Amino acid sequence: MTASSVSIRISLKPSSIPLPVCISRRSNANGVLIMREMNCYHSIYAGRQFMSVQNAMFEPDLLRTFVMVAECGGFSRAAERLNSTQSTVSHQIKRLESQAARTFLNRTTRSLSLTEDGEVLIDYARKFLRLADDAKQHFNSPRLKGHVRLAASDDFATYSLPEILGRFKRVHPEVRLTVDVGLSGNLVSRLDEGEFDLVLGKRSLGETDGELVSREKLVWVAAPDIVINPHQPLPLAVYPKPCLYRSTAIEVLNAAGRSWNVVYTSPSLSGIRAAAIAGIAVTPLAANFVTPDLMCLDPDEDLPELPDVEFALFRTRSVETPAARELAELLLRARPLGIFPWHHKPLTGEANSLPSRGPAR
Repeated sequence: MTASSVSIRISLKPSSIPLPVCISRRSNANGVLIMREMNCYHSIYAGRQFMSVQNAMFEPDLLRTFVMVAECGGFSRAAERLNSTQSTVSHQIKRLESQAARTFLNRTTRSLSLTEDGEVLIDYARKFLRLADDAKQHFNSPRLKGHVRLAASDDFATYSLPEILGRFKRVHPEVRLTVDVGLSGNLVSRLDEGEFDLVLGKRSLGETDGELVSREKLVWVAAPDIVINPHQPLPLAVYPKPCLYRSTAIEVLNAAGRSWNVVYTSPSLSGIRAAAIAGIAVTPLAANFVTPDLMCLDPDEDLPELPDVEFALFRTRSVETPAARELAELLLRARPLGIFPWHHKPLTGEANSLPSRGPAR
């Protein structure tokens, strides 16, 4: 097998949904790795990379575009994150649907959603992209050793980081990882003091420090049955200082002349979510971290719209080790690979809309 090109073929039968977790592995006489998941077969061999669903051959670039469109909720934002154009993204989706002779996206002038076939394909596409990247890294990457000190903001560490670190350890089992979770501002300061190799945290729009990982919409979140009195201070559940969510929300409320009161402070996302679910308070949160038990509140004259927030990767100013560099590259390419498991279902609508309503009065 050559080290320069690793390809994956996946053949799926309609009856193989959902994917079983039981996997068996064997190699044929030509050194082809066969990973059998009952009716689903993954073949890794030297040559062209593709995914086969029945008689359709799906190119990885088309699958990657499809996943990004579904997660972003539209073509324009997906194009931005893929460093492409809206027309190119639209053409790739049409090619994907043409190859499968299926429709994967419901399109209207104001919204975008997955069809039933799209719901099925996106799960397979994500698995395929992760498997392809794992195989590529396994055969192309040198055997790394050493110690990588990573720090991450609490929200990212809660939902996305475990899977990414698991993938990294499978490819580089001899690298020792230590992870510290906290507030982005504190972690970046400790990075500057030499305590970490990498920090994955938040930054405000317009900041240039760090490398962009993802840009997300900041939204007001609360329990579905919360009642907000516009004549009383808005009850807030927030992280302690310094927290970008907290400072941004307070700045926006002050600019709109809306009174507020911090009624619940927690250093962890689980504590913030618990307060919101209980109906105690409203909390500002990146849209991609909103879970089904919470509701996004529509902005209005009493609840001003929040800006976007960016997640960025910050690196040490000291000499970067090969292991730290490899983990950094995985973090930077995680979103295009569909690794971030932030949604139970993809977003709907160009504006990254989530289930929402106007706050009850």
